[in-house]
Amino acid sequence: MVKLKGSYTVIPAERTPAGRLWLSELDQINTFTHAPLIYFYGPSAHNSIIISSATETMKEALSKALVQFYPFAGRLQLIEGGRLEVDCNSMGAQLFEAESDAKLSDFGDFSPTPKMEELIPHIDYSLPINEIPLLLAQLTRFSCGGTSIGAAISHSLVDGFSAMQLMNTWAKFSSGEDLDTQLPPFIDSRLLRRSEYPATPRFNHPEFDPLPVLIGRTDDREERMKETTVAMFKLTRDQVEKLQKNVNETIAGRPCSRFEAVSAYIWRCASKARRLKYEQPTRMRMAVNSRKRLRPRLPFNYFGNAQLATYATSQAGELVGKPLGFAASRIREAVERMTDEYFKSAIDFLRGQEDLSAFRTGFHSEVVGRKQGAFLGNPNIAITSWLEMPIHEADFGWGKPIHMGPGRLGFDGRSYVIPGPDKDGSIIIPLRLIDAHMEDFKKFFYDDIVSNNKSKL
Repeated sequence: MVKLKGSYTVIPAERTPAGRLWLSELDQINTFTHAPLIYFYGPSAHNSIIISSATETMKEALSKALVQFYPFAGRLQLIEGGRLEVDCNSMGAQLFEAESDAKLSDFGDFSPTPKMEELIPHIDYSLPINEIPLLLAQLTRFSCGGTSIGAAISHSLVDGFSAMQLMNTWAKFSSGEDLDTQLPPFIDSRLLRRSEYPATPRFNHPEFDPLPVLIGRTDDREERMKETTVAMFKLTRDQVEKLQKNVNETIAGRPCSRFEAVSAYIWRCASKARRLKYEQPTRMRMAVNSRKRLRPRLPFNYFGNAQLATYATSQAGELVGKPLGFAASRIREAVERMTDEYFKSAIDFLRGQEDLSAFRTGFHSEVVGRKQGAFLGNPNIAITSWLEMPIHEADFGWGKPIHMGPGRLGFDGRSYVIPGPDKDGSIIIPLRLIDAHMEDFKKFFYDDIVSNNKSKL
């Protein structure tokens, strides 16, 4: 049981820029809701001393971090055309303090199950949009001496790279670490503003088309209603290298990346577990970072959403029946399509829409007049890579986290590819699937990777 001990509004420690902040098209199409993140920290010999003043320390540190990341102290505003912008009014972020009679061991492998949601601030999306904080966090102390930090970060403001910059900066202020060599966030989304008129895309953009549904169905309503479950999967470094080796034997060009190999394997195992028909169309969604792809390049410390979702496509029978390199090649084709020109064309496509709310997933009817966002589950899958992000660097004064991951997986087919906390080359994969498919997925996932029979891969 989690008991709330205090709630605090934290405003920037210094005066910050005020007024309205323009959000780019890549911000506009991201989920209105908050991304839930969770950090767990083990007990240590000096933990009792640190924890006794942790809340005050974290409040002060967050106040300093909000000077640099001042949009998080503001509020969203809904304007014409279903667009959002930020009112930088310094209303502040929200910090909660809580205690739990649970122990870290009670969370097992740290799967993002419903009991973990008690460690992340609850957000009432029935409130007017301009009253909802853009950053909320909860410090929870466990009976064993461990702690957790659950954060809810507005996805309309930032992608994962910017979110990590915020959390790691907050942690450095909290632990007293030197920030002199760290670049502050580059806050100017006008770098993604396109000036050409009319807004004419140069490519077709299937990433904005409706997703396929199961053959014989006219919509995804039935799949949305099915019960789902969450499980955590782990691949050792040797297993990841085995997948890469197998893919490289059947795919042309450069050696495959860890993400290409692992996500191809997840996509194929999910198609097998779902018993999809051979001719069933299926898509795998992934986010591609534009920071290194745009010309001129965005600053590495660019603050905002700089990612765009793309889709690998296939028939389920081809994924299951062909070597793993086939699935990896479909993923590679989708990623390599995301060039500078393609990103700019996608932005032009979105600029030409009268109402951008129709392209925003995961939002609420109270905000944009739609009941639900796009459903990415059966026969599709969505995999987000955190392999290149510094997710284990947030030391608030009691060491690096023993686990960091998503606090919630929102729908069937949602998954992440996360580096292991020990930096040993292992990969952790939280995944949500419909109950009836999960056991088969586990069997295919572990049996195929352990087997020495290459034909299974």
